[in-house]
Amino acid sequence: MWPIIQIGSTSFKDKFGRMLWNIVYAILFRPFGTKVFNRWRLLLLKMFGADVKWDSIVYSSAKIIAPWNLCLGHKACLGPKTVCYNFAKVSLGESVTVSQEAYLCTAGHRTDCVNDSGKGLIIAQIAIEGKAWVGARAFVGMGVTIGEGAIVGATASVYKDVAPWTIVGGNPAKVLKHRVMRE
Repeated sequence: MWPIIQIGSTSFKDKFGRMLWNIVYAILFRPFGTKVFNRWRLLLLKMFGADVKWDSIVYSSAKIIAPWNLCLGHKACLGPKTVCYNFAKVSLGESVTVSQEAYLCTAGHRTDCVNDSGKGLIIAQIAIEGKAWVGARAFVGMGVTIGEGAIVGATASVYKDVAPWTIVGGNPAKVLKHRVMRE
């Protein structure tokens, strides 16, 4: 699946793109906080290369590092004050909810060498499959896939894949039970 870890440094093009995005974010994205402006925020994300559906929701307080590495399916939601630290692709499937203050982190640093600005960065994609829910203040680490219909409980820290239709919680996250849907 996803968990291919890439080693390298950040390109000038990426740094320049993030600088431009931060200016647009501060002036044209963040100040427009009501639901009325959701389509405006989605348009700005699309202009910066995000693959987002028009019926997805992104709160104005959500912090997205690199819109070109963001993919939102139908009715996906990045909630208030979420951080999408997406040096690698972050993909949210259909009807995925990422609750307030959750942190999706696709980057880290090697531990087998001294890190500096030119080396040591590692990145891996995050995939959250359809109908999954990431609870408030949860942390999802790089290379993780959260299966369809899974729930990551509030404040959980996820470092390994979460099986479909399971509920996990804690630090590190452990399976609490299987999710059963009622008609």
